[in-house]
Amino acid sequence: MSSGRKLLLTALRFDIESLRHLAASCDMVGDISRFIHALQRERGASTIYLASKGAQFAARRQTFVEEVSAAEALIRSRLEEFAEAPHPQATGRLLRRIATVWMALDELSSLRHSVESFGLSPDAATLAFNELIGGLLAIVFEAADTAADPDITRALVAIFHLMQGKELAGQERACGAFGFTYGHFDEPHRALLTRLTQDQNRCFDTFLEFAGSSVRESWETRLSPQTLSHIEALRDSASRADRGPSRRDARVSETWYALTTQRIDALREVEACAIEELARLCHLKISRAQQALEAARAPRKGASSAPGEQLLALTGSERLGDLTTSALTSPLGRSLIELTHAQSSRLQGLSDELENTRKALRERKLIERAKGLIMAHQSMSEEQAYRFLRKTSMDQSKSMANMAQSILELSSMLERKAP
Repeated sequence: MSSGRKLLLTALRFDIESLRHLAASCDMVGDISRFIHALQRERGASTIYLASKGAQFAARRQTFVEEVSAAEALIRSRLEEFAEAPHPQATGRLLRRIATVWMALDELSSLRHSVESFGLSPDAATLAFNELIGGLLAIVFEAADTAADPDITRALVAIFHLMQGKELAGQERACGAFGFTYGHFDEPHRALLTRLTQDQNRCFDTFLEFAGSSVRESWETRLSPQTLSHIEALRDSASRADRGPSRRDARVSETWYALTTQRIDALREVEACAIEELARLCHLKISRAQQALEAARAPRKGASSAPGEQLLALTGSERLGDLTTSALTSPLGRSLIELTHAQSSRLQGLSDELENTRKALRERKLIERAKGLIMAHQSMSEEQAYRFLRKTSMDQSKSMANMAQSILELSSMLERKAP
């Protein structure tokens, strides 16, 4: 066997191994999706339980706690497998994300005890759940960022934005449950409700841009316009509510929770469809790579020498220039050139597609880093920092990514000049 063929077989085996590791990461994304959905249900029930001083959702919350505990056992097992044998593509950042989630899971029982004993406010409980869910979403983000295959990257980017949009819908459910249970929305909660709606739309727009046709079809068929219309009516009532004394009405909070839950459950079905499509794509890629490996292993019938050796044998006494000219002008030569151009264009298209996807991911990282810097130095909340960054970028006619880069560069320069 020639050295070139050995190298080809090694490359194909490496591709298969990489795809298998990527498929395992995608399986973990599916487990995270199911776990987040269970956590979202517990968070919503806990908010109403705390806001109503235990008068509502006590039994339902306990049911959700049991569901989360079952899902937690599976996710811990998955993370343990990953920790014992990290994938070759895993970065230090991804491993730190997983470690952070693991530590947050260890604190989950303490959080539940505080909810049970009314030891924290509804907003504080929501924030604690948000932090854990945010950490889980960060793992999905890192999986998308480290994927090398363009098609799988696109699918992961779509899933990440769908999961993030669904998480924002879950936060909206908790925020609305808080206000409707109290019978009153103060200005911060009204502003939060508005921002969560806007951010959801942005995430879902990106999801639809990257999702495949079957997943987009699932989106169109599973989400009920009537349910969203009722939610919009309640959103409008929350934004127009007067600022007088609270008027508690358990029926309104129950209606809000039921409608938003219907929507989130529908989003979960779309999410499951997207994850199933991702799994099929991974297995298809592996199957094709294995077929390519088998084809490369099979001996070529009727071939006594390698194509390169045959080509050299054809030269005879012909000068290289003459041979090149005849090869370029022959029908076979022209077809090979056309094939090469087609392959080159396809590879360039895949490269451009992957780079565009990675660019979107890099820009998101810049924005998140700049937002954290603003929060630290300006004593702002995450929402305030985001609004500040968006307004500043609009005032200076820059994209948010460019504005974030400028802020980070300025911070780095000031740190170097500091005594």
